[in-house]
Amino acid sequence: MMDKRLGVIGIVIEDRAVAPKVNQVLSEHAEMIVGRMGLPYREREVSVISLIVDGNTDQIGSLTGKLGNIPGITVKSALTRSRKG
Repeated sequence: MMDKRLGVIGIVIEDRAVAPKVNQVLSEHAEMIVGRMGLPYREREVSVISLIVDGNTDQIGSLTGKLGNIPGITVKSALTRSRKG
């Protein structure tokens, strides 16, 4: 079995028109999303989503890669060290 990692992914959406694309990618990876919090930051005209994820590095990389390819999106992640899951 592949090592799994627990992590946090931060997503900043600068163009709200791409929000449906973001939600589609998140839905495609729903099996590894443990929790999600999204907040509009109206003063800055952005939206911020934080995710708690539990998956292997290939799964997490697929999610962050697809999100990072959407124009108007910034994505950063922090993961725990490897563990059996």
